[in-house]
Amino acid sequence: MNKTKEIWIAGFALFSLFFGAGNLILPPSLGAKAGLDWWIVVLGFVLTGVTIPILAIFAHAKLQGTLFDFGKKVSPVFSTIFCFLIYIIAVAIPSPRTAAVTHEIAIQPFFDSSPILTSIIYFLLVFIFSVNRSRIISLIGKFLTPIIVIILLLIIAIVTFTAQGTVNPSTLKKPFVDGILEGYQTFDAIAGVVVGAVIIISLNYSSHTTFDAKRKLIRQAGFIAGTGLLLIYGGLILSGSLLSSTFAENASRTEILTSLSTQTLGDLGATFLSVLVALACFTTAVGIVTGTADYIKGICNDSKNAYIITAAVASIIGVFVGSYQVDFIITIAVPALMFLYPITIMLILLNIVPDKYASKLVFRGVILVTFIFSIPDFLGFIIPRENLTGIKSIIPLANHSLGWVLPALLVFVLLNLKKFR
Repeated sequence: MNKTKEIWIAGFALFSLFFGAGNLILPPSLGAKAGLDWWIVVLGFVLTGVTIPILAIFAHAKLQGTLFDFGKKVSPVFSTIFCFLIYIIAVAIPSPRTAAVTHEIAIQPFFDSSPILTSIIYFLLVFIFSVNRSRIISLIGKFLTPIIVIILLLIIAIVTFTAQGTVNPSTLKKPFVDGILEGYQTFDAIAGVVVGAVIIISLNYSSHTTFDAKRKLIRQAGFIAGTGLLLIYGGLILSGSLLSSTFAENASRTEILTSLSTQTLGDLGATFLSVLVALACFTTAVGIVTGTADYIKGICNDSKNAYIITAAVASIIGVFVGSYQVDFIITIAVPALMFLYPITIMLILLNIVPDKYASKLVFRGVILVTFIFSIPDFLGFIIPRENLTGIKSIIPLANHSLGWVLPALLVFVLLNLKKFR
């Protein structure tokens, strides 16, 4: 195969792994709130929604292993717990969210049906496809992503060149930080550590068999995927900003995306996009349930029963959580993300720096400090924030829910200075 063609194929494959239809509801809403500060929000959103996920792929290229390898330098026990938490979060939040998005975008506008009915039918189909591992899902996915991307680029172009009216002032007090934290909700950093190995494995069957060849191709493919995500996310944030005055004051994230598509494509185009988004959500849910079941099957001596039971439990969880509104699911996800995302980000960064700067001691010290200093951020979304005013006032950036950043960086530097003295 032509090398240039192979790079582009790998780039599109990476893009499709990260491009979840559920993520489409986040940028327009963020843009509508940001108003004239949309470009500041883009910088924050891209940091956690694009840059970190692509770095996760680079880390996979270096490790040439599985999710377990990301945390094994801390300890095997830690890595095992980390893997379980990642998969539990995956089946409890992003997977059910796809059902909620499907109901609010593709079902609710046309049928007066209960969200629990949608969720039951949705995850019954997810379970059936997961157990049978049908190739139909992968085939649909290959065609869905390009079509959705083309439609989204069309929406962005129409809004950018034809939008008229007044852009609302920003309602965000910390646009950059809000962009960073909303980027958590894409779950793309978690997706990077979970599904990144797919690209590595596929390259083992190509002509790029050496470590250096695969690393080079992945870097180039990562640039392509990252550029695509930047264009889509940035364009949707800009579109939400330009049309901010046309949205209802208390419009939900799905309502803003629906309004955006209706204003640019009309009712027929918006309906078509809704159906495509629903199908893409379905492929995402099947991928999450299948991936989780595969993991449990692997640690249970390839037990088929373990696979089926895991898929069933994941689907049942999906039914209950997926029956709630999208905005509610996003809200309940925040504490888990504030706890797990900092650790995931630091594991990604530690796995891409040269080994001489990332010894076992450095891994253990940085991850321990990250865990400790992310606790106030985590608790801040569970208990009244005024109860944490004292401790947050003495931790730099803690009032921005980023109290772990500087301590983790400081420990990384100090441990390496001690090593090289």
